[in-house]
Amino acid sequence: MISKYFDQLFQEAIKVRKKAHVPYSKFKVGAALLTENKKIIVGCNVENAAYPQSQCAEATAIGNLVTQGFNTIIEIVVIGSGDQLCSPCGGCRQRIREFAPLNTPIHMCNVDGHQKTLTLAELLPYSFGSENL
Repeated sequence: MISKYFDQLFQEAIKVRKKAHVPYSKFKVGAALLTENKKIIVGCNVENAAYPQSQCAEATAIGNLVTQGFNTIIEIVVIGSGDQLCSPCGGCRQRIREFAPLNTPIHMCNVDGHQKTLTLAELLPYSFGSENL
């Protein structure tokens, strides 16, 4: 499921990850989204002293996606800190669901490279989307 865009997405996620504002956890995360027009949109996590006000990298990237006039995610790379793969949290899985088809590949990585790829449907089975309304 690795596409021809993976390397570029990975490099952009690595680059934006370095900009993360993480004075409390020190856990930097970078996300890169590929749009329907093959444009790459990025985001990093932004922590806040009031922890619930922090923002995940995927949420930042999705906000950037919307502000740049796009509405569809066709591929995602998420890179965290440490040796383990970095998978989107539950809230971000639902945020991704709003803008991505269920077959969207989500590449979970660490700074050394690719760890695992799953589709959105595999990460968020029995999800709630606009068709449920």
